Amino acid sequence: MENKEDLKAKLTKEQYDVTQNAATEMPFSGKYDDFYEEGIYVDVVSGEPLFSSQDKYDAGCGWPSFTKTLEKRNVSEKNDFSHFMHRTEVRSKKANSHLGHVFPDGPSETGGLRYCINSAALKFIPVEKLAESGYGEYKKLFTTNK
Repeated sequence: MENKEDLKAKLTKEQYDVTQNAATEMPFSGKYDDFYEEGIYVDVVSGEPLFSSQDKYDAGCGWPSFTKTLEKRNVSEKNDFSHFMHRTEVRSKKANSHLGHVFPDGPSETGGLRYCINSAALKFIPVEKLAESGYGEYKKLFTTNK
């Protein structure tokens, strides 16, 4: 994994603060909050596949929200008792990037979870660039049998 100085050179200040220092971007400020193109979201640090646009919805909270992870094996959860409350933090497995939190107040018809994720922790790969970006296996999620 990259060292801190390499990460500081690779990432914006906000991306670094969010992923490495568990910061939170301002609500409604992230580029993926009101963004609905088809594709997948990967960890901005490691490229681990994390979420699909098919599971994204507008929770009205100011951060991109998803009903589930794309690859459960790429995400870890841990208790977070900061800010005088108990929450469940979501981190990428390989890079250990802070992504955001998961809450039990999502749509009940999709399992009831809301993954509330910082845009700064994500990189979007559009469906038409999945193969060339090394994520071709996920293209099948966006093809329909007609």
